[in-house]
Amino acid sequence: MGTAKLLLDHIYEHEKAQASRVFLTQPTGGGQVVDYTWAQVMDQSRRMAAHLQAQGFAPGSRIAILSKNCAHFIMAEIAIWMAGHTTVAIFPTETADTVKYVLEHSEASLLFVGKLDTWPHQAPGVPAGLPCIAFPLAPETDFETWDAIVARTEPVTGQPARGADDLALLMYTSGSTGTPKGVMHSFASASAAATGIAASLRSNVQGDIRVLSYLPLAHIFERAWIECGSLIDGQVHIFFAESLDTFLADLQRARPTAFISVPRLWLKFQQGVFAKMPPKKLDRLLGIPILGRIVGRKVLTGLGLEQVKFAGSGSAPIPADLITWYKRLGLNLNEGYGMTEDFAYSFTSNDAQSAPGYVGVALAGVEGRISAEGEIQVKSPGQLVGYYKQPELTAQCFTEDGFFRTGDLGEIRDDGLLKITGRAKEQFKTAKGKYVAPAPIENRINAHPMVELSIVSGVGQPSAYAMVVLSEALRPRQHEPALRQQVEQEFTQLLDQLNAQVADYERLQMIVVVSEPWSIENGCLTPTMKIKRTRIEKMVEPQMEKWYQNKQKVLWA
Repeated sequence: MGTAKLLLDHIYEHEKAQASRVFLTQPTGGGQVVDYTWAQVMDQSRRMAAHLQAQGFAPGSRIAILSKNCAHFIMAEIAIWMAGHTTVAIFPTETADTVKYVLEHSEASLLFVGKLDTWPHQAPGVPAGLPCIAFPLAPETDFETWDAIVARTEPVTGQPARGADDLALLMYTSGSTGTPKGVMHSFASASAAATGIAASLRSNVQGDIRVLSYLPLAHIFERAWIECGSLIDGQVHIFFAESLDTFLADLQRARPTAFISVPRLWLKFQQGVFAKMPPKKLDRLLGIPILGRIVGRKVLTGLGLEQVKFAGSGSAPIPADLITWYKRLGLNLNEGYGMTEDFAYSFTSNDAQSAPGYVGVALAGVEGRISAEGEIQVKSPGQLVGYYKQPELTAQCFTEDGFFRTGDLGEIRDDGLLKITGRAKEQFKTAKGKYVAPAPIENRINAHPMVELSIVSGVGQPSAYAMVVLSEALRPRQHEPALRQQVEQEFTQLLDQLNAQVADYERLQMIVVVSEPWSIENGCLTPTMKIKRTRIEKMVEPQMEKWYQNKQKVLWA
């Protein structure tokens, strides 16, 4: 699936044809917002592009952005492209060490600093002497401001073009398996994938598409499906979230018609519903004809999702039971599968082709297959150019006939639906000598309403075990004897059910309830809320012997 038109070509078209259409809505605090039309977005982007050109950077220089999602992130990206350079976005929750690594590894020539919660801790990672520009919502700094530069700079005129093979983005992976890798995407690959994404969204939503941007734009899922898909379509209205505290209000303001999220947040929505209505009562009401539809609609309205025509989940596996639950409410939640290396463009479910536990069918122009070893291999229009400064890794990631080696294990049904069965690198051997794939077992555990997150481990141990984090609603009460008794009863039953469903070598000896939740801040989750297995396993290693000596089915750590 090729495209002669690149991202900038589409942007210039929208600048003319959609000049007065509101493109971005930015909260500014206290319930106030600022709307930016396409004309206003492009005026600011053109002025910043002129400023960047005046700095004399070499063509294709890397320009970095360290910011939470905001309107000026997108304006800056357009400006960087028009000025002839390449964008490097850094996760806004990264530590100073990672900020420093990305800036130095990418050889960034300039850094835009935007909305941030922990800037004082990140600032030491910015190399001395690196030019910096502060977005309007940035923390207080001594940097020159975006507004001051835009006010004094005349805009770039015409339609500065980029070549198909020019690098548009350098995407650094979120680091769940070690040092972040710089994934190179050309204008051709980014534009082709974004064109397919826009078409996929359009097939589900007619008229204006409203979206809420809150997953990190530094991550490929949000960048591809929200930003770049919108840049192709031109009739998407992007609302930004102000903060976690205002998230529901932001969602109610946007009333999105398309909404994408990650499994953890879909689970949090469910747990929020259960906090207001016990699961058994809701299940009974949903089972009543006519009334069930009314109840489901009311629940979705409370979440701000009642107008959603396309709902997607990606970035990590989602329990099949959770998808089924949302469908009962009246929301067709479609799971997708993609990665940084294919611009999040490979497989997705749709209303006609979906099944709980499957991540959908190949998108237009995508080829997928399963190798003899069970590995999923993909050839996508959004295929990476390679890994920045890592030619050996680039060579290793492709098969001889050009398919990307995903490292994931899976199965493809006769009707094309793909099922992820695990990740090759996450499989481990217990003392029984057979490999255990943790993901399918974790999916079953995560479906339990008392569980927020889990991991299954047990390398070299007599048998596997699970660690779980209690749901957010239960954690404040985790020391209450009555709740502990209830948790132990529920998890004992869960353990017995799991062990009856898996092979003998996959059976769990115990479920360990951890007292401190895993988070981005304590280094147990990546910025996209994926679990850092190695770190968690290392943290609990000193307790392992004691756990296995204890013969109880449920332990508290």
